[in-house]
Amino acid sequence: MSTAMRFDGELAEIRFGCGLSPNHALATGPEDVLSQLAAPDLAAQAWPIPDFDGAMAEARAYISLRQEQREAVGTEAFEARNVALTEQRARLRDLRADWFRSRLLRCATSAQPFRERLTLFWADHFTAQGKVPALRYAASPYVESSIRPNVSGLFEDLLIAAVTGPLMLHYLDQHRSTGPNSPRAKRVSDRRGQDIGLNENLAREVLELHTLGVDGPYTQQDVRELAELFTGLGYSLKDGFTFRLGWAEPGAETVLGQSYGGDSPQLEPILNALRDLARHPATAQHISRKLAVHFVSDAPDRHLVAYMAGRYQETGGDLLAVYAAMLDHPEAWQPQLANVKPPFSYLASACRALAIPPAALGGLSRGQINRFFLRPMQAMGQRWEFAGGPDGWAEADAAWITPQALAERIRWSMDVPARLLSTLPDPQQAADQALGARQDARLRFVVSAAETEREALGLILTSPAFQRR
Repeated sequence: MSTAMRFDGELAEIRFGCGLSPNHALATGPEDVLSQLAAPDLAAQAWPIPDFDGAMAEARAYISLRQEQREAVGTEAFEARNVALTEQRARLRDLRADWFRSRLLRCATSAQPFRERLTLFWADHFTAQGKVPALRYAASPYVESSIRPNVSGLFEDLLIAAVTGPLMLHYLDQHRSTGPNSPRAKRVSDRRGQDIGLNENLAREVLELHTLGVDGPYTQQDVRELAELFTGLGYSLKDGFTFRLGWAEPGAETVLGQSYGGDSPQLEPILNALRDLARHPATAQHISRKLAVHFVSDAPDRHLVAYMAGRYQETGGDLLAVYAAMLDHPEAWQPQLANVKPPFSYLASACRALAIPPAALGGLSRGQINRFFLRPMQAMGQRWEFAGGPDGWAEADAAWITPQALAERIRWSMDVPARLLSTLPDPQQAADQALGARQDARLRFVVSAAETEREALGLILTSPAFQRR
């Protein structure tokens, strides 16, 4: 299915990228968009974020200082330990601001914006977040380790990397799950106060959210058996991912009619189950529809979804082939901008359209990052890296179009860009940079009639055409 006659370079940047940018040429065809995924990851090189293992050094330092503080209660050393712990908390908050800045700059400056959009999509699909202070800011390193390197390979590899990621195991309480007949269960069953038992959280979310979908062909028994198969998966802040033999349920487990494992628990049967789930036809349908919803429309054309799902099944879940199918279908190129940008994407696309200098963003303090970006995002309905649950952020436009959220978008657009730019652009130049051919006569008139350049920028950035993709 050819797209040569209907490809729109501006639409490609808006719908499948991070928005128009005066600093980057438009893609010339679907193959140009896809080629971004084969090239070296230049944005990650320019704006680095440590992988999960690298970030754990800071988490371990926090835990060590917290323990020293507890041990020093009632002694002369307590105040010094308290000061050190306070400084480490500030250090973690500084790192969070730095990592947010890097992710913002990647979207705002990258010549490979399709990679950035896919990373955001899959990070949301595999939502994981820290629930204790030491891991509260670990989502960006988790994305760097488990998500970003796998966005253009086989879905099963992405699934395995996310599900076995220490932050996912922590978030869904898998590190506490114990096989009912495991050596650990027998050893501690008579001890009071032990947090012990089978936890089905990870198994349920893998089936319901990550693979087959909420209406997928699984039963509660499949959830139970997969949860028993998953026992043994764990992590430690010292070693990262671990397979704990003494926690694992012995014997085979049956999931969707397929038997996995045996008397001696091993990691490989778990990985085989994940691979089979990744290749299931229901997963092909679920993933394809979710991609189409995210990139094209809240109610995507069924032929588009079927075309993508067919390519998924033909290739065993080759994500690059699925993306190619999406970009190859005429329904992906309907000219009407359908989806509302979530807050992060909205702010990043504004920075990109206005070509806000990296030095201006790089020079912001943690307090300014909070004031200019993180707090406004929360007021717009998106608390950075803390979605309401494992299903991630809503895709429906209604989630982002509320009176409070719209008011905050107006306030931000009228205030923050002018603080980040030393010289405001000509209003019509700004409209051309932000919207290209998608500005209409009415917007041109309103922008030309604005009393100040600051107001003109605000009108451009809050226009319906800019807020959608």
